[in-house]
Amino acid sequence: MTDAALAPETPHAPSVIRMLLDKLGIAYEEVRDHHGLNASRKVQAVLLDDAVGSLMILFPQSQLLDLNRLTELTGRRLTAVSTERLVKMLGKHNLSLMPGLPALTSSPCLYEECLLREPKLLINSGESGVLLEISSEAFKSMLTKASAANFGENLSSIRPNLDRPDDDGKEITQAVQAFTARRIQQRLEATIEIPPLAETAQKIIKLRVDPNATIDDITGVVETDPALAAQVVSWAASPYYASPGKIRSVEDAIVRVLGFDLVINLALGLALGKTMSLPKDHPQHATPYWHQSIYTAAVIEGLTRAMPRAQRPEAGLTYLAGLLHNFGYLLLAHVFPPHFSLICRHLEVNPHLCHSYVEQHLLGISREQIGSWLMRYWDMPEELAAALRFQHDPAYDGAYAEYPNLVCLAVRLLRSRNIGSGPDEDIPDALLERLGLTREKANDVVTKVLEAEVLLRELASQFSQT
Repeated sequence: MTDAALAPETPHAPSVIRMLLDKLGIAYEEVRDHHGLNASRKVQAVLLDDAVGSLMILFPQSQLLDLNRLTELTGRRLTAVSTERLVKMLGKHNLSLMPGLPALTSSPCLYEECLLREPKLLINSGESGVLLEISSEAFKSMLTKASAANFGENLSSIRPNLDRPDDDGKEITQAVQAFTARRIQQRLEATIEIPPLAETAQKIIKLRVDPNATIDDITGVVETDPALAAQVVSWAASPYYASPGKIRSVEDAIVRVLGFDLVINLALGLALGKTMSLPKDHPQHATPYWHQSIYTAAVIEGLTRAMPRAQRPEAGLTYLAGLLHNFGYLLLAHVFPPHFSLICRHLEVNPHLCHSYVEQHLLGISREQIGSWLMRYWDMPEELAAALRFQHDPAYDGAYAEYPNLVCLAVRLLRSRNIGSGPDEDIPDALLERLGLTREKANDVVTKVLEAEVLLRELASQFSQT
């Protein structure tokens, strides 16, 4: 047995899969899934369809499935089957994930040719965390009615810009010009049509940097925006904060429940959220935008409190970083409207990848680059720009590192609890050490936050209505 061989207490492959492989005479070994496994050996299975019918696609997790190439190859515009249909189909066999076994469905199958170059392959068993190790020859015997082709893009040829912020301006301009067919070099601000920052947001930004700002100042700004005022009062009255008595005014909400720091950052998050509407299209399986934002902000709030006092960054600003960490997603939809749907479709068929690979492949930039650029363009705090820009780099140790480090940790903790999208990624010890947190303490924080998940959803719904 290998290091990854299943421990006795670990769940096994579902009985229907074991029976199917026994019937086919396929020898296999059950293996525990973990971050150290070679992605070239792991078979990603997705079920696509169109008006003609469904098609199973098999490719290695070391690749991105390119729907454009698939269209050229098949002459069909295939997209991921609906969540409802997939859940219903898997439910018939009591499976939680799609196994890479063509014999399980009646759909025709197309597989990436390079899969058969690996001596042994790892296939999803249908049970989360359990893979089936099968020889390449045995796998090939199951593909007698399937077709081989080349439609994947190797991840080694896609380089998301995680750590070269000096290139952001140039890369964003190139991406925009490629999609707008503009040939004249222009300033980025003139190329991208960004809506003006709301007057309320401008006033709040000024208050944030004013050391003499008082509760009366923020109350006055919030009360000039009736929708924002109602939102703040409603937020304070939420059972999540369990405030005693009825909240009657914005000042009441600030003094008795939320506090100056939280309100000023909450109001700023709401004001910025109004500048960009939520896109009508979105990937299937995705956690709703504001739900993800509120969960992340709440986890970051808890992580900040759990840090050693001497290391803690500004709590309100870390909360705001969580609230706005995915703001680049809204900006991509705003700047590239015809192509945003294509991004969504690719995210659906590449659940094993972080969105950075899909966006880099299709646009040449990521939501983190463009979101960080916008924060600077709007004169937001540099800590916030850094938080958005470096949130997917767990090794980032540059200026204001605690902000992106907290976002990175919160997003990965939530992903480990099936909130958010993309792969479940490892949390390095070095990331925890930089923040002065233990793994146990970090997990305790996310557990406590998710115990209030119903209440957090109610808070998120308030944002969704703005």
